Amino acid sequence: MGGPPPQRPPRRRGGRRRRPLLEEPPLGPQTPAEPEATKVNSGATVRELGEALGLAPAEVIKKLMMMGEMATLTQTLTDESIRAIADEYDRKIEIVRAADEEPEEPEFEDAEEDLVDRPPVVTIMGHVDHGKTSLLDAIRETEVAAGEAGGITQHIGAYQVHHEDKTITFLDTPGHAAFTAMRARGAKVTDVVVVVVAADDGVMPQTKEAIDHARAADVPMLVAVNKIDKEGANPERVRTELAQENITPEEWGGDVIFCDVSAKSHEGLDNLLESILLVTELEELAANPDAPASGNVIESQLDPGRGPVVTVLVARGTLRVGDSLVAGPQWGRVRAMHDFRGEVVQEAVPGMPVEVLGFDGVADAGEFVQTVDNDREARRQAQERADRLQREQRARRNARKVSLDEVFKRAQAGDIKELNIVLKADVAGSLEALQDELAKVPQERVAINIIHSQTGGINESDVMLASASEAIIIGFNVRPLADARRAASREGVDIRTYSVIYKITEDLRNAMEGLLDSLEVEETVGEVVVKETFKASKVGRIAGCQVAEGKAVRAASVRLLREGTVVWTGKLASLRRFKDDVNEVDEGQECGIVLEGYADVKEGDVIEFFQTKQVEQTLE
Repeated sequence: MGGPPPQRPPRRRGGRRRRPLLEEPPLGPQTPAEPEATKVNSGATVRELGEALGLAPAEVIKKLMMMGEMATLTQTLTDESIRAIADEYDRKIEIVRAADEEPEEPEFEDAEEDLVDRPPVVTIMGHVDHGKTSLLDAIRETEVAAGEAGGITQHIGAYQVHHEDKTITFLDTPGHAAFTAMRARGAKVTDVVVVVVAADDGVMPQTKEAIDHARAADVPMLVAVNKIDKEGANPERVRTELAQENITPEEWGGDVIFCDVSAKSHEGLDNLLESILLVTELEELAANPDAPASGNVIESQLDPGRGPVVTVLVARGTLRVGDSLVAGPQWGRVRAMHDFRGEVVQEAVPGMPVEVLGFDGVADAGEFVQTVDNDREARRQAQERADRLQREQRARRNARKVSLDEVFKRAQAGDIKELNIVLKADVAGSLEALQDELAKVPQERVAINIIHSQTGGINESDVMLASASEAIIIGFNVRPLADARRAASREGVDIRTYSVIYKITEDLRNAMEGLLDSLEVEETVGEVVVKETFKASKVGRIAGCQVAEGKAVRAASVRLLREGTVVWTGKLASLRRFKDDVNEVDEGQECGIVLEGYADVKEGDVIEFFQTKQVEQTLE
């Protein structure tokens, strides 16, 4: 007591302080932590793979040669080759694809005082001919009738209406394909899905598809029972059929609001808009208008006079003329913006759809758009993205899935035991006949497995299914749509189209027997879209068209497609640009077309130009 406090012994200079006993590492053998997987980009070159695995490029090339693959230093490698090299050196890798790095809508944490209410975004979906377009048109007419200045003069893929002093944004997308594309890219654009069902027709296949999309997107759903004024309409039958799909109406104790409407008489439209606002009120939709602008591409197209035109739905921040933008592999500076009425605007706030001019290329639907500091940064980010996508595409083409020509070779090697087929036809009767004929093909070496069969044109969804299942696509009296052709080229999927059933079974039989002779192969030259039609007394029906892809060639054969189904095949009677007869019309230009001996051309039809040539087939 009262003595001096004990002195702490002096620490040696440069010495290390001893850790407490509890922090001492335990004695005994330790289980080594499992090494983390090395990330390797899909489509990596030999040099990049060597750098990632810590190997000399020459060593990678040597291993590839031993595996029977010749490669140069800068050659892109398939995912299978990358995995094989990693396995040879017992390395754990993770192949990273560009799609895995899609810039999904980030979760922003804005202060409560910075947030303002934004309009709900509504997508209308449903079966073909159930009145989706008519319902959208009726809502538009209601808006114009309400005294909206200028009316709606221009279609930009989205528009806004006002109800009870509140704004609602509607997406006028071309159907489920665009909705799927947006969702596949992680674009959480839609706040509410309205499923349209015709009261006189009931639940149809595309109705179920729309419901599946809404559920997968995890967004609230409403049902609009349309055509209630039509003879034979039975709204209660629709409710019963949807109840069997686990969509129970509120009045039956469920949680889905049903609205009976008529696009023709405008009955029930106010109730539908009120219901949309009621559902979205619970969501508390808000955004910060003062942040850097970001949003999503709704649709885009190449306009001959204005260049790439991209419809952007702003989700956060305020987009202004002069901003530098990045949308995946595309970039641009906002030169001009138009709202859904076609009027020039200087800025766009959250929830507002605008048509943006100034991009260097056509951006994909659903692509995330964001502003960056300047054009240089925008160009750099877009170029990096474009390089990644290009290399992945090359790698996928090198690792071609399955083509009919390879079936016999792979079967003999024991690599393939069954041939997966996606089957598309013009009508249900043809589909049944095809399935019966395919069942008769000898299947001793290879079993034929039809993984999907449906009527209608070959679409992108079919191609992606074939890609995932290593299948070939066989179409009877149908053609691949433009997006399906691009996807097939990108994914390396073999599409065969026929107009005679026995040719399908003959080709399959020949492939299995290894007796493929020279084949008459079609080459698509171009596609034109019919914008409007005119009748001339001396000429007949004239189709006013725009070349959407490739060229319109006078000497080529043509097909008339209606919603992907072949309606007529033949030749052109005339091809004109303005008043002149021409031999070719380039992409983006307009022209007048008369079909030889056929006059039933309608607005929205697609005319496909093709040429046939003989190609020697080989199993090498």
